[in-house]
Amino acid sequence: MKRSVPETAQTPITAATRYCAVYGQPIRHSASPPMQNAGFSALGLDWRYLAFEVPPAELSAAITGAKAMRFLGLNLTVPHKLLAVDLVDLLDDSAKEWGTVNTIRFEGHDGAGVLRPLAELSDGSAGPILARGFNTDAEAIVRSIREDLDLPLSGVRVLLLGAGGAGRTAALKLASAGVKSLHLVNRTPARAVEVAEAVTRRFPRVPVEVGYPTGPVELVLNATSVGLATGDGLPFDERQFSLSRAGAAYDMVYRQAETPFLRSARLAGCRVANGLGMLLYQGARALEIWSGREAPVAVMRDALKQAIYGGRSGPAYDGRLQLPGLASQPPAEPGVAS
Repeated sequence: MKRSVPETAQTPITAATRYCAVYGQPIRHSASPPMQNAGFSALGLDWRYLAFEVPPAELSAAITGAKAMRFLGLNLTVPHKLLAVDLVDLLDDSAKEWGTVNTIRFEGHDGAGVLRPLAELSDGSAGPILARGFNTDAEAIVRSIREDLDLPLSGVRVLLLGAGGAGRTAALKLASAGVKSLHLVNRTPARAVEVAEAVTRRFPRVPVEVGYPTGPVELVLNATSVGLATGDGLPFDERQFSLSRAGAAYDMVYRQAETPFLRSARLAGCRVANGLGMLLYQGARALEIWSGREAPVAVMRDALKQAIYGGRSGPAYDGRLQLPGLASQPPAEPGVAS
């Protein structure tokens, strides 16, 4: 039976409404607001989720502003995930482990002096507000790859494109999952070297190389923003690597449904999936961190599909793009995971 996505506009905003938000640059592509607002509505929460364009130089001020306005939490997307590590007051173990922050929960002290999430405190009783950083991307990446590509990660060879915040998290998490080898490619090679060194320190048994592989790989993963903008090309150099040597391709970009990278991969015979699953699972975990309640994942998935793909159904619009002929579908507005 088809689930209906809750209509958040049916509940009016009042002076008691609480807020969460996502910060990024660019941000207009983000599908997090419809996903999170559907989740809030399904849980009966008088909350709203907003999106703000925040330049990197203003991220610290924007976090401070959210504290002052008693926001419950934030998500962070490109290019803020690395910057935020040094801007929050506290780091959860997940952020310490993976080295980036994509979720912030604001906390205050209750009457007994115990630090608690703002969602559990009444207005005015929290005292000084602290920002605690979390990483919900790492688990979301591997869960989406395993489910959407039916690809167990243990023992696979991976070409990872991108060494920014998302790429660093992906590299470390893939290494922890027991991949056979990692090849890292980035526009700025020095950053790829930094990520390779971080992986080697943490997971010395996983071979890591900067540059393209000479042999086949089971997975090519795009962790760059190439594919966000209309007219973008491929996130790798076709002269140095052919997708015919890959078994599967995953693109963290979820708009368009099929990026040029995924289209090329599909035509080369790869199993392919976009970043919708990653966006869903990282967002569901963020909602749980803010609210302390189990996220309504099915409702949030339906809201994402409605917002991104206009309600078109089927595997082609569920993150899994194995169906032939998808390239002929009307293109969606460009966008990326989180």
